Amino acid sequence: MSVHLHWFLPTGGDGRTLVDRHAYTDGGIRRDRITPVSGVRAPDIEYLAQIAKAAEQLGFEAVLTPTGTWCEDAWLTTVALTQVTERLKFLVAFRPGVISPVLAAQMAATYQRISRGRLLLNVVTGGDSTEQKRFGDHLGHDRRYARTDEFLQIVRGVWGGRPFDFQGEHYQVEGGLTALPPDPLPQIFFGGSSAAAGPVAARNVDVYLTWGEPPEEVRQKIDWIRGLAEKEGRTVRFGIRLHTISRDSPKEAWATAGRLLDDLDTETVAAAQQALGKSESVGQQRMLALHGGSRDKLEISPNLWAGVGLVRGGAGTALVGSHAEVADRIEEYHSLGIEHFVLSGYPHLEEAYWFGEGVRPELAARGLLDAGPAPLDGVPAANGRPASAPGGAPLLIAGGR
Repeated sequence: MSVHLHWFLPTGGDGRTLVDRHAYTDGGIRRDRITPVSGVRAPDIEYLAQIAKAAEQLGFEAVLTPTGTWCEDAWLTTVALTQVTERLKFLVAFRPGVISPVLAAQMAATYQRISRGRLLLNVVTGGDSTEQKRFGDHLGHDRRYARTDEFLQIVRGVWGGRPFDFQGEHYQVEGGLTALPPDPLPQIFFGGSSAAAGPVAARNVDVYLTWGEPPEEVRQKIDWIRGLAEKEGRTVRFGIRLHTISRDSPKEAWATAGRLLDDLDTETVAAAQQALGKSESVGQQRMLALHGGSRDKLEISPNLWAGVGLVRGGAGTALVGSHAEVADRIEEYHSLGIEHFVLSGYPHLEEAYWFGEGVRPELAARGLLDAGPAPLDGVPAANGRPASAPGGAPLLIAGGR
């Protein structure tokens, strides 16, 4: 079982601070309690292309693209980026409640042909009723997962190449068909920590994703999903979503984490925690419980820092340390059964280089990576770093707005 490394595409904007460009209160309408931030980079296609090309050059397998009110559309953005990359895959997040399952299956098939097989799917059921309602979805939490279950059954059914019928509570399909099924079939990634989510994962998905909790809690989740999948006669693989702050020494890494923390004032943290506390997502509540809204004791496990979750929803933890220490933690999660590591950092362009040049060689030396196209082919190196990125940061970055 090899490690699969993926990066993140910040289609909601990027920058040099943890303050979410779209942190919100009052359902995302009022922003007056959020401290203005500087150095924000617009998610224009030129900047996103820089990140995608860097990820490909550095040897990442794919990039995750988020979905939601404050992001650019994941399907349209990534299909554009397939035209400026060659082998990078795109883990496209989408919400099943706002699109027909047959249409989604057809879109995936078209995407595979356009990209020559570079699509992965990340199914996001949704844990925020306020945002779901913006898209016209008024189902409650557990019913959304029941609908996702039906949705994924239909998608796989119509990929079979023959007319497919389905009668369920949420969908009724007669003769559903994808005339030219995708080849290969996209792997389906999915996350959810609630009792309603587990059976959906066990029955339908290829990779179950968890946010970055301490290893023992991750082990418990793996055992839970693995047991449910065995009852369904299936095997599910596992992935984890984490941020990274990897440097040449532990001191440098923790200094960077400290600087990010120093950027956060009390009012900004309080506003973010109030908003995030309203989430119906069990996974989000587990993230919040790791730090309890306090700046004290944010290293909740060796090299696992919960500072990101003070202001950011979703993935709220980062691996912080030297390149070898971050590789140690990845190896530890891998030993539990984690194959896919979906990583990110602030800013995403520079942190891709820090990880790709520092941690990836460590993992390769330990035999954890499959042999594949070598990263940075043809780029002359100096002092262990490519000439395009002296000191671990690329020369070309996008301007802020």
